[in-house]
Amino acid sequence: MKRYFKIYRVFFAQYLKQLIQYRVDFSIGILSFLLIQFSGILFVGLIFESIDSLNGWSLDQMVFLYGFFQIPRGLDHLFTDNIWLIPSKIRRGDIDRYLVRPINPLFQCVAERFQPEAFGELIIGSILIAWTSMRMGLSFGFTEIALTVVLLCCGSMIYTSIKLLGATTGFWIMNSMPLMTFVYGIADFAKYPTVIFPRFIQLLVTVVFPFAFVSFYPASYLLGMSDPWFVVLGSVVASSIFSVVAYRFWKFGLASYNSAGS
Repeated sequence: MKRYFKIYRVFFAQYLKQLIQYRVDFSIGILSFLLIQFSGILFVGLIFESIDSLNGWSLDQMVFLYGFFQIPRGLDHLFTDNIWLIPSKIRRGDIDRYLVRPINPLFQCVAERFQPEAFGELIIGSILIAWTSMRMGLSFGFTEIALTVVLLCCGSMIYTSIKLLGATTGFWIMNSMPLMTFVYGIADFAKYPTVIFPRFIQLLVTVVFPFAFVSFYPASYLLGMSDPWFVVLGSVVASSIFSVVAYRFWKFGLASYNSAGS
């Protein structure tokens, strides 16, 4: 593990040097993400122009949920965004260079690039949570903070696992990007209370693709609207199962990979 931390620092330093050379692009990327997030908040605000609550959720609670949604997604975006490139790497035969090194291939893929635009999501999410918490008079003790860290990590793992599942189909599907985009896009339902959607959607984002455990259930717990043990246990179980399944599926796909030189 210590060896991998050292290797990651090397990858991080190399990519950081590349970003410094393109500071303008870096700044524009973060600014564009901030604008996208503000547009989402504006949409929520417009909904509440004509109503006082949405299925029992107030505007402050909705914005709190929206903010919580951004953080695990931002963590996934920051550290594992390179997974999106796996299908194209498979088509070009770039996976070969991962296989000839004595380092875990998936680790190499993830570590060679991070996505600084994710800071836009992390900043907005943190601001929204802090602002709405003050407006609603929420206060969190050590237990709540510790469990929140666990829930954020679990949420990020769910995002990454589902993204990896989609990317791995690239070993058999010529262009798996539309599938990845579709499945990952289901997460947008988690920006809003799951209870406002039809039963089918609730089952989809709770059982099939458990994005509800990324934001809806954790936010509900912090707002005092859900049982903490159900939320924590559900998040840990969902993230663990999907992480194991995704990694094994990746290993299976890698075993079936035909090298460009073969």
